[in-house]
Amino acid sequence: MSYNIELFSEKIRENLHDREKKYLSKYACLSSESKGRTLFPIEYKREFRLCYQRDRDRIIHSKPFRRLKGKTQVFLFPIEDHYRTRLSHTLEVSQISRTIARALHLNEDLTEAIALGHDLGHTPFGHFGEKILNAIVPGGFHHAVQSERIARMMNLTIEVCEGIAKHSKGQGPILDDQVSRYSSTLEGQIVRVADIIAYVIHDLDDSTRAGLIKKEDIPQSIIKVLGNSLKEKITTMIADAVVNTFEKMEQDFGDCQQRIYMSSEVINAIDELRSFLFKNVYEQDRVISDFNKVSDLCSSLYSFFCNNPEKLMKQMGIDELYDDVNKVACDYLSGMTDNYILDCYKTIFLPRRWSSDEIIHFR
Repeated sequence: MSYNIELFSEKIRENLHDREKKYLSKYACLSSESKGRTLFPIEYKREFRLCYQRDRDRIIHSKPFRRLKGKTQVFLFPIEDHYRTRLSHTLEVSQISRTIARALHLNEDLTEAIALGHDLGHTPFGHFGEKILNAIVPGGFHHAVQSERIARMMNLTIEVCEGIAKHSKGQGPILDDQVSRYSSTLEGQIVRVADIIAYVIHDLDDSTRAGLIKKEDIPQSIIKVLGNSLKEKITTMIADAVVNTFEKMEQDFGDCQQRIYMSSEVINAIDELRSFLFKNVYEQDRVISDFNKVSDLCSSLYSFFCNNPEKLMKQMGIDELYDDVNKVACDYLSGMTDNYILDCYKTIFLPRRWSSDEIIHFR
């Protein structure tokens, strides 16, 4: 039997839209209610996926996503196989986000797309690279803003771009009633929470493996609330977000803000764990000493490309600048992996070593 693919795919999309309306919460962001894309509409003929599914797939198949595997999470150039990279962090955020979204009957496709795209604009050398670019780029630099910039250039939906732009919290409050700082969708807010759950857990695990801290160093006040093992901690945090938010949703949020909720007890424990990691890991001399070495490297490359736009274009393989040279240079540097930026620096600033087949032999 032959099918008319266009009619058949349209029917599939209609069924998927109906399923979202039937099974998802009234607080979910439905694919049929998307505000559209950032640049231009896209064709849906012969297409079986809904809009947020397509965003998710666009991200996974993109070069910025693949480069995350070569970008630092905490430790620079880890020798062991089991330390996290920016890519493994992203996958862990996606898993946690999907778990929470499914439990709350929210749009899992939208949540996953935001989670997979939330760090697309992250720099090489982790947050240290971000601090360097923020200091030297006119107007500053923040990975969430850069990630949104990339998402917009990929023509993703407005909801995904907004969730990416507002996922970061730095050392600020995890959750409070200042909802203007959060994504307008509950799906985007889930990623904000999942991001911190993921990084405090895996940074704690990696730091223990690296010998920076010991299990007995973790304050008992944290263990008492979150549990002893990593599994207990992550389960406690996820369950707390699901239970407290579900309770508010069941009450139609009553007189409270329409947002994701966690108990004050768990939030305080996460804050304490985050402060513990900053003091004993992120700001530890053994970690900082390596990253201080890359400051001159990044600054030198940025200055070189800004002053030599023709060489910047040659490096990027483009015929003309698509934006101000400072912005294009920032795009190029922030998109590099750890190894690539080192190789780039060596090529431009360090003398080349001669090999035997390059030496001219005189008779």
